[in-house]
Formats: sequence, structure tokens, C-alpha cells
Amino acid sequence: MKYLNNTLPILLFLLMFITTAVSCEANDTLAPTGRMIIARASHSATLLLGGRVLIAGGMQRNDAHTNSAELYDPATAKFLVTGNMNVKRSGHTATRLSNGKILLAGGSNTEWLSSAEVYDPSTGMFTLTGDMSVRRGGATATLLANGKVLIVGGYDGNSHSGAEIYDPATGKFTATGNMSAGRSAHAATLLSNGKVLITGGGANRNVLAGAELYNPVSGVFTPTGNMNVVRHKHAAMRLPNGDVLIVGGSDNRDWRGRYTTAEIYKPATGTFSAVSNMNTARFKLPSAITLLNNGVVFVAGGGTNAETYNSATNTFNVVKGEMDAARFYSTATLLPDGRVLIIGGYNTNIEASASAWLYKQQNTKTS
Repeated sequence: MKYLNNTLPILLFLLMFITTAVSCEANDTLAPTGRMIIARASHSATLLLGGRVLIAGGMQRNDAHTNSAELYDPATAKFLVTGNMNVKRSGHTATRLSNGKILLAGGSNTEWLSSAEVYDPSTGMFTLTGDMSVRRGGATATLLANGKVLIVGGYDGNSHSGAEIYDPATGKFTATGNMSAGRSAHAATLLSNGKVLITGGGANRNVLAGAELYNPVSGVFTPTGNMNVVRHKHAAMRLPNGDVLIVGGSDNRDWRGRYTTAEIYKPATGTFSAVSNMNTARFKLPSAITLLNNGVVFVAGGGTNAETYNSATNTFNVVKGEMDAARFYSTATLLPDGRVLIIGGYNTNIEASASAWLYKQQNTKTS
């Protein structure tokens, strides 16, 4: 009994330490916040320089696409009407340019699209700009250090290996290097050195584990290490230390092949290594990931809950609060005040939602 009395305080201290280490996000919350003007999935949500969020396009159900757009105002928690796009599109890319305007490119409606347009926040209007050289759905767009935009891959019945560069000064797209394989539903991540990491994706319905690096100086893609598994419809986020976190996705079985797994790419070695698993299998979440102000990664989409990844502890922690359904192709946008806006997505019946949620951190320190 004396032994137990002496060791009990130590055991309690260790329990408190472990609980604190693995649950630093336990007080964070996910709660509803209004509804969009219309239901959307496979839309885009882009933070404007003034702090509002531009929400554009998307689908409401199979073959029902929209050209409408709206704005979310964090100050009032309201969704506001803005101008319509010139083309109905979903699964497009959206990139905030250095001048504050938004480039929207490709996607699909009843056909695959090569068109692109630019949104001007000062007028609330969309204007058509130059067309891409090919039609691209499921492509990626990355803002480069020189202010130009790299468009990679995509699908129009076949997965493209080619890429092109959009120049805001001319409003035109020009071809750049080719990847070693066609890719769509891949991920593209800007690295600290200015290169772009391309991971996974599909090549004519074959899902890839391989990755490539794009060098903006030479315009050339070069292979880098392979992921531990094949992935498409996954998400990737650059961490504060320059490494890249890759989460979820699926294999060739699509819905039946969803992953809980995650891995880290290290640019210094060009290698991928597995990290701890997520608590929920997730795919169709390329735009439902963001880096919080404290360096923690927030992951939503593909499940009724959200979770955070803390690189200091290599742990995924479930956020308190649940969404009304497992939303696929939803978006998560970091707001200026540190909250995250999660909107839309479709359920397992391919029915889009107008619902919106806000994630709020109660604890701003990482473990």
C-alpha cells in the first residue's frame, strides 16, 4: 500500500502529460455557420485580399453544373451575391494572382473545358481570358514565385502529361515541359525552393505512386521518389519546415479503396516516409486542407468530422463537432482571423450541400 501511495502521484502526472501531448486540439470546435445561396460541390473557394471568400461554380448533382458565384463575408457571417462566370464549370482550378484577381481555368460541365476567366473583386465581374491548349478537368494550378501560374495535367477522356503557363500580363497560356506520365486528380505543391511537387493521380485510369518535380527555371519535369502507395483524389500541404504532408486519397478501386494513411515528402532527400494514420478514411478532398497559423494542418472532407495533424507529435486529432454528412469535394479556406470556412461538398448520393461550417481554434499552441 505504501508503494502505491508513493507512485500514484507520479502515475497521475504521466497521465496528465500524455493526455496534454496528444489532445492539444481537444478544445477546438467545428460548428455550423449559415448556408450558401445554392448547394455546391467541386466548386472553388478562394480568399480575396480584403478577407472575403469567392465561391464559384460547382455541381449540384450529376450533370447539373452552375456558373453562379457568391462571396462569404467573415465579418457578418453572410453569403452575398456577386457576378456570374461566363461558363458553367466544376472541378476547375482557382488561383489568386499577385494583383488580387482570381484565375479560374478548365473543369467540366457537360463537356471538358479549355476556357479560363478572371474575377475582378473591385467590380465583382468575371472576364474571359485566353484558352488553354487542351481541355482539362481535374488539373492543378500553382502560383509560381514569378507571378505566373503553372497548370498541370488534367483529363478530357485521357489524362494529360503536358503542362502550360498562364501569364497574367498577356492573358495567354503557353506550353511548358511534359511529365513522364499523364495525371489527373493528382496534387501539386509549391516547395520552398520554388519547384513544384506533383504527386500521384491517374494515368488513363491507372493510379500512380510516382512523383515529379517541376523546375520553373528550366521548364522541365524530373522524377523524384515514389509514395508508399498509389494515390489519387488526395490532398497535400507544405509544412512550415518545408516538408510536404500527403493525406488520404484512394487506389484504383476508388470508393472502395479509400485511405486513412498519410506520408511526408522530404525535398532534401527526395523520399517519402509514412506517418501516423488519420482517424477517418478520406478521399475527394484536394481543396479541403489548409495550414493553420500555428503550423498545424487542418483536414476536412470525406468524413463527417475534421481532424488536425501536428508535425511536432506526428499525430492526427479529431476536432470536436460533426458535419451533417461525409462531404466529398468540399472546400476549406483559412480566414484572416485564423478560423476555417468549410463549405459544400456532396454526399454518397452525389447530392450537393449548401451547408457551411466554421472551425475555430481554442488553443493556439502546438504540442
